[in-house]
Amino acid sequence: MLFHKITSTSLGIGYIGKGAGTVAAAATCLVWYFMSYFNPGTADNYLYSLVITAFITGLGIWSGNIVETIWGKDHQRVVIDEVAGMCITLLWIPVTLSNVLAGLVLFRFFDIVKPLYIKRLEALPGGWGVMFDDVLAGVYANIVLHFILIFNIL
Repeated sequence: MLFHKITSTSLGIGYIGKGAGTVAAAATCLVWYFMSYFNPGTADNYLYSLVITAFITGLGIWSGNIVETIWGKDHQRVVIDEVAGMCITLLWIPVTLSNVLAGLVLFRFFDIVKPLYIKRLEALPGGWGVMFDDVLAGVYANIVLHFILIFNIL
């Protein structure tokens, strides 16, 4: 159980209370950015980034199923969904400070407002419901960020 608590709270970030989702997403941005800075090519490597993101998403589904039995449905301590959604937002995006910050703003917008069927995905059972609203928020943020880059808005 300890493994799932640590995993689902993203190394304890979920225990800070209000704003934990934003902190988890911001921490993901920092890791993504510095991973690219110190290991050029890793975050920009499409396959590597996709595999890591899929692993985090799968781990979140598994841990979400386990911790739901003790904390209840989609508890605020569970923030691995924000980590997965933020990773999806940054997939296939050139890693620059402005791109990562724009991705953070877009992801948090879609995650908080929950437009375009995002809210409906919360009704999925167990870890699927925990993860997939943030997965879809990440997909929407990624699409918008791609349009911003294509039309050179940043």
